[in-house]
Amino acid sequence: MTENAYLVGLRLAGKKVVVVGGGTVAQRRLPLLIANGADVHVITRSATPAVEGMTGITLTLREFRDDDLDGAWYAIAATDDPEVNAAVVAGAERRHIFCVRADVARDGTAVTPASFEYEGLSVGVLAGGEHRRSAAIRSAIHEALQQGVIRAEAPGVVRGGVALVGGGPGDPELITVRGRRLLANADVVVADRLAPQELLAELPPQVEVIDAAKIPYGRAMAQDAINEVLIDRAKAGKFVVRLKGGDPFVFARGYEEVIACADAGIPVTVVPGVTSAIAVPALAGVPVTHRGITHEFVVVSGHVAPDHPESLVNWNALAALSGTIVLLMAVERIELFTKALLEGGRPADTPVLVVQHGTTASQLTLRATLADAPERIREEGIRPPAIIVIGSVAAFGG
Repeated sequence: MTENAYLVGLRLAGKKVVVVGGGTVAQRRLPLLIANGADVHVITRSATPAVEGMTGITLTLREFRDDDLDGAWYAIAATDDPEVNAAVVAGAERRHIFCVRADVARDGTAVTPASFEYEGLSVGVLAGGEHRRSAAIRSAIHEALQQGVIRAEAPGVVRGGVALVGGGPGDPELITVRGRRLLANADVVVADRLAPQELLAELPPQVEVIDAAKIPYGRAMAQDAINEVLIDRAKAGKFVVRLKGGDPFVFARGYEEVIACADAGIPVTVVPGVTSAIAVPALAGVPVTHRGITHEFVVVSGHVAPDHPESLVNWNALAALSGTIVLLMAVERIELFTKALLEGGRPADTPVLVVQHGTTASQLTLRATLADAPERIREEGIRPPAIIVIGSVAAFGG
């Protein structure tokens, strides 16, 4: 076979595919065959534990026989024995079955491209037998799609619709792949102040970027005004991305926006984000749970004081827990929260971790105890946004 190859997609659902070999090469090839619905038969003297544990294959542990290829549509020779691989290719060629030879690609009748799946796309690259080059190009295309350098509209991009996207805790690399893809396809972006600003800088100049904090709302509530902007732009046929910091359903009023859009007949796609309540402590060296120390953690909003009539938090119950408490939006009222926990029975020497501007270049961490946390926070001039972690795990990484 020459180095030139005709790139084609095979529909293998329900069709017999024979893979000879059960090592790491076969282990890499099998998942995609299974995902495409092929009737996969693996013939091998021994298999890796991963291959043995795969569902959706017929595994036969013995030497390859020529008649194993009867009725096959496609074959892969992936053993560590060149003579066996050559026999598989020869048997497949007699039956007019295309066959990949993993060890010496040029001796097969088919070549496996460097490939990936991306939101409904199947992308494959062949580079005339230069496998490292094809793999490098494959990776570059994949990264370009993820970063929005290549725009490829796919499920979730709806003109006249809204995508509610969690931008993550601050570091632009911590947005999800789907969130970044939808952002790259936006006509309009309505962004919170805590959304990663670097992501906005990557947008093409024709994208309308609206700062949610600067939407004029007069007598209306700010949230109502934001809802109106989302609906207005979507009804104009735009694809609107509502970009929030963290996760849109963790103290971000995201579901209010979903309801408003649904009531207006606007389709909504929800893309969860990496919440700062877990990610910020983690990247500061503190897990919110740890075996043998804590079996629960609670995320609590600090936007109202413990004795406020609108407070829905049972602070006495929180104080009685032995696990981790993660306070969001709590810097302004930290004296009140620590007082409530101490009065509820939390030990005064409970470790506390405070992280300001977590996951960003300006991250600042402060370690204290429940008793002295308010004083330390004021001394250090800690300002929002900051995450406050209370519990035994807060002593980790110090």
